[in-house]
Amino acid sequence: MGLDITVLAVDWERLERTPFEERYARLTDAAAPDDDLDWDADLQEGWVWPAASNVPWCGRYEFHSTSGSYKPHFWAGQAWEDIRRHAAPEPREHLDGFLRELIWDEGTEDDTVSALFAGDPTPWRPRLLLACPPPTVSTLAGHWARVEPMLESLREPFRVHPTRPGRWIENFDEFSVLLREWGVVVTETERRGWGLVGLPL
Repeated sequence: MGLDITVLAVDWERLERTPFEERYARLTDAAAPDDDLDWDADLQEGWVWPAASNVPWCGRYEFHSTSGSYKPHFWAGQAWEDIRRHAAPEPREHLDGFLRELIWDEGTEDDTVSALFAGDPTPWRPRLLLACPPPTVSTLAGHWARVEPMLESLREPFRVHPTRPGRWIENFDEFSVLLREWGVVVTETERRGWGLVGLPL
């Protein structure tokens, strides 16, 4: 069983007002709301508002292209690592800025995470896969607004310099579908003035 990711849009002020020791539990409630589960219901895709009835200040995004697995996100980052040097300077700059905070990093927790939660009892498995307060989300939205009209320019680099076979993200179409979902996530979160967190659930 591999690593999953659950992405939440979070009212950052409400999160910071939540007692320090309760924050992570409230986020996990929003990510996996036991009381809201309906095993007979169709799988949801896109935004779920609120993420859980007891956490009305969170929204949950269900990626339609990943089935909840983190692997496609990881491999999208790897695909960009392979392709980026073949991209034109402007889309490269903005896609670097967009992906670095989301799925293209060293996978280590930063000061944002340590400021939100107490020490991690299981350092081998990060508490959060991403943590973007509202100013960071606003920056991401700016990068996305600039790069989205230029995405098609990456089709040719993917064709000429294909990624290695066997990856979850092997071609431009798979890459762009996932990126456009992240664009939806970032754009709506920025519109609300909220932040983003990604839990390994």
